[in-house]
Amino acid sequence: MSATATPAPSKSPAPTSGPNTPAPPPSRRAPGGRLHRWLGNGLVQAFLAVVGLVWITPVAGLLLSSLRSADDSASSGWWTALSAPGQLSLDNYTALLANAGITRAFWNTVLISVPTTVLVVGIAALAGYAFAWLEFPGRDWIFLAVVALLVVPVQVGLLPVAKLFGQLGLFGTIPGVVLFHVAYGLPFAVFLLRNYFADIPREMLEAARMDGGGEWRIFTRLVLPVGRPAIASLAIFQFLWVWNDMLVALLFADSSSQPLTVELQSQVRQFGSNIDVLAPGAFLSLIVPVVVFFAFQRHFVQGVMAGSVK
Repeated sequence: MSATATPAPSKSPAPTSGPNTPAPPPSRRAPGGRLHRWLGNGLVQAFLAVVGLVWITPVAGLLLSSLRSADDSASSGWWTALSAPGQLSLDNYTALLANAGITRAFWNTVLISVPTTVLVVGIAALAGYAFAWLEFPGRDWIFLAVVALLVVPVQVGLLPVAKLFGQLGLFGTIPGVVLFHVAYGLPFAVFLLRNYFADIPREMLEAARMDGGGEWRIFTRLVLPVGRPAIASLAIFQFLWVWNDMLVALLFADSSSQPLTVELQSQVRQFGSNIDVLAPGAFLSLIVPVVVFFAFQRHFVQGVMAGSVK
């Protein structure tokens, strides 16, 4: 008795097209791909090169002026140093470092800008995490009050705060200037970091809590690293604003605590067109923020691009 094998039914190929055929999933493009292609356009690159040249020209002029003597600056423009480099020397910077008022003002600027930036970023990070992920009575109303403070101009609080600082013995001191900058820098900083921290996926925080992490550990080990771009951007903006400030320092700082901007302004008032002092002092005031910006450039670009593409 022989058994005959039944041939297996042949499988027909699946239809590749038809009215009921599901459409292929849309291809995912890398975030920012369209922006990168736009920036790669030749005309856009040429335009950005022109903008960069326009921006750097006065900076180069200030640098060359700071390296020329007062007689050379009075007799010809700074661009003549390009064809006559013998005019350039470091004598102005040597004299600048010997100027007690300028050097004291420079260190005053550092003592005002650095603590202000650290305090604003630190307090705003803690408050932003609390407003974003902690539940407590009146949270939304308090945050609304913080946002409302954004519309209060600095000029409104100058005289009342000056009177208060006079009663507390803080008027004309570096701590008084720092406290004023911290108070007026916090509303925007809290608003910025709270909105950034609120975009962190809830699942990440819940997973960290399930692993036994407390709020402080979650904040330092998870939230701060994720929020590094926004924190770096905030630190850069806050540092630049305080470093270049003159209005607050004119009112709240005395001769022993005034920053570099006020000292340079007083040098203009006292000596007129003393370019051999003003040019190196202005370039010294300029170069520090530029170095800070380029040091945190990568984080700053990430903070600006965060949320622009999905």
